[in-house]
Amino acid sequence: MAMRDLRYFGDPVLKSPADPVTTFDDSTRALVDDLLDTVRAPGRAGLAAPQIGVGLRAFSYNVDGAVGYVLNPEIVELSEEKHEVMEGCLSVPELGFPTVRAVRATVKGVDLRNEPVTVSGDGLMAQCLQHEVDHLDGLLYLDRLTPELRKEAFRQARDKDWFWSR
Repeated sequence: MAMRDLRYFGDPVLKSPADPVTTFDDSTRALVDDLLDTVRAPGRAGLAAPQIGVGLRAFSYNVDGAVGYVLNPEIVELSEEKHEVMEGCLSVPELGFPTVRAVRATVKGVDLRNEPVTVSGDGLMAQCLQHEVDHLDGLLYLDRLTPELRKEAFRQARDKDWFWSR
């Protein structure tokens, strides 16, 4: 168990779709422990395995006192109602842009025993679920911005000292 270093925008692992978790052993348990330890740091709502350099479909969350993880998550429900929220990302630090997200989301996956898990929420939890599954699909929230905002985000990112580091 350890707090893991983050990967930043520009690292290819963040743009590659993650592979499904197929083994449920000590290495998977260690990954989940690291995801949970790393997401518990102040100001963190969610963390996907690619953000710590692991190309597997796993994420952890820490929203309003609810802390947990999901392996092999898939979004199974999104509300028709959408809203624009300010979104940021641990892998794109110091930046935030308005992003359109569903107000409510449901994710299904499995736990370390390969037993079914369902996580649903609205507001910040819905945003977190969508954001983390995007990571596992090789998307950053920047990919969801309007072309004008995406151009501005890339411009701002290029000026940061973390850009393309690691």
